[in-house]
Amino acid sequence: MPETRFVVHEHHARHLHWDLRLEMDGVLKSWAVPKGPPTAPGVRRLAVQTEDHPLDYIDFEGVIPEGHYGAGTVKVWDTGPFELLGQDNMELKFHLQGRRLRGTYYLLHFKEKNWLFFKGK
Repeated sequence: MPETRFVVHEHHARHLHWDLRLEMDGVLKSWAVPKGPPTAPGVRRLAVQTEDHPLDYIDFEGVIPEGHYGAGTVKVWDTGPFELLGQDNMELKFHLQGRRLRGTYYLLHFKEKNWLFFKGK
């Protein structure tokens, strides 16, 4: 079975934020993380689910022109393999093996498109 991947894009749009993208179901499931990904246990971040992106977007770096959705500069902040450990409508549990993000992480759904993103112990 092929390895699944994740990417975190640093996105300098109207407001600086990071985009977490997980390869699932043939697309990149995506969340905007306004304050940056949590790198230590106990740190919780808001993650707002956004539209799915095509898989070839995983390596994208560049400038999205003004007048287009997400206009601004996009850089890969972290990337690597990931393993989905559990999933239901309210929670995703996964293991990341990136340069910056390593370990077990959770996304907990709590309201509309809002999720809580944090690292396990």
